[in-house]
Amino acid sequence: MMHSSWWLSALLLVPLFGIALVLLVRRRPGASYVAGIGVATVEMVLSIIVAWMYNPNISRTGIDFATRHVISAPLGLAYDVSLDGISLLMMLLTSLTLLLALIGARDKRREPALISWLLVLTTASMGSFLAHDLLLFFLFFELTLVPSYFLISQWGGAERIRAAMKFFVYTFVGSVPLLIGILFLGFKNQHYVRGALDFSYTTLSSVSLTHTASVVLFCAFGFAFAVKAPIWPFHTWSPITYAEAPTAGSIEMSALLAKLGSYGLVRFAIGLFPLALNDMRPIVLTLAVIGILYGSAMACVAADLKRVIAYSSVAQMGFIILGAISGSKIAMIGAVLLMFNHGVITIGFFLLVGFIEKRRQVNTIKDLRGLQSSAPVMAALFTVVLLASIGLPGLSGFISEYLILLGTFATHAWWAVFGALGVVGAALYWLWVYQRVFHGQADSKNREIEDVNSKERWVLVPVVALILVLGVFPRPAIDKISPSITNLIVHVSQAGASK
Repeated sequence: MMHSSWWLSALLLVPLFGIALVLLVRRRPGASYVAGIGVATVEMVLSIIVAWMYNPNISRTGIDFATRHVISAPLGLAYDVSLDGISLLMMLLTSLTLLLALIGARDKRREPALISWLLVLTTASMGSFLAHDLLLFFLFFELTLVPSYFLISQWGGAERIRAAMKFFVYTFVGSVPLLIGILFLGFKNQHYVRGALDFSYTTLSSVSLTHTASVVLFCAFGFAFAVKAPIWPFHTWSPITYAEAPTAGSIEMSALLAKLGSYGLVRFAIGLFPLALNDMRPIVLTLAVIGILYGSAMACVAADLKRVIAYSSVAQMGFIILGAISGSKIAMIGAVLLMFNHGVITIGFFLLVGFIEKRRQVNTIKDLRGLQSSAPVMAALFTVVLLASIGLPGLSGFISEYLILLGTFATHAWWAVFGALGVVGAALYWLWVYQRVFHGQADSKNREIEDVNSKERWVLVPVVALILVLGVFPRPAIDKISPSITNLIVHVSQAGASK
């Protein structure tokens, strides 16, 4: 028997109730922060409970907690949410990102407003991952732009307005083809079945499309998700945005919002338009490999730590897209797993860079040297996260990239070979960054830097624990993901899309 959908509704409503609580106590110093932490903790606990209850074998499609309530039949509006193995890890990542961003990246400037926007962003992101209706997905998908814009423009750095506008314009324009494609599918289905307007994923996945229509719609959906991810060459908004956003905003965008793009590609572009894959797969694979190599090259020459993380994320998104579009079950499982693992690793990086910024007021590499002597624990924590990003065996980044490259090599060997060069590139730029920042002779300012305190160490415990546990014991996560990926592969195969 399928579990009650009220669990998913609670995940969407708790942050909204949290906003009311934060604003209610905003006049008391520090009360909004405590309220925000409490709400984030409740959200995290709910996510863990839902993940524990989720049963991938409860239905033929691997979907659990499903419900659909029509709000307006003429407009095709419906509350339609569900959970499967692909969205499961994204649900957990959303809750984890909020909690660690609040605890580890506190900003006391207009704190009630900052926390409120983070909670709005959590509901929008959670809704995007749980939506089973394409129009509902689009509404949540677009809603993420509003809190993100204000987080950057109100709490960002010196070029925050430029960064916020660039982020908003890029992602908003990128979403226009997505909306047109969704409406086209809905009206086409209504025309042929002569029923009510319905944007349910299950319904639209059975709409009969010509080969040309499938390719055009794949491009429309893929463009929106490529901008959001971001995938080369649609990535140009990300370096300045990650660099200028406050630490909490950088964490949310890199660890979480970028995954909306890769999730959308797997869930909708591949699932709805399998006939387009024979034509589009070589193009997307090529863009993914270019992104891996380009991101690695640019990370080598980036001047500050946040931009290194931004270009590293471009490379990692290339790995995710490589696995997602490969057509291999093993590689697709690795892609979904890397979406979660990269999110956790990015949280660790931005938290550590935030700690450095708080102490030195800069994150430019040339101004940082010899931090290992004055902050050895910080250096050790940075090393763990760095090695996970490189893909050291035994850490979470390795198993994800290994599955992606293994599966892709079986279906598209040359793309896998060139993609594997990104692993070497990651080792080069991260080890070089570590050498320049933590090794060498420290000047007076760097020599006096304080090591991480007990609170900062504790906030990184979940990050390090997940890096270690998922690196050594990935099987439970893979078992949750596998049935949904199998169903997707079968759906694509039945539609006649070969390698």
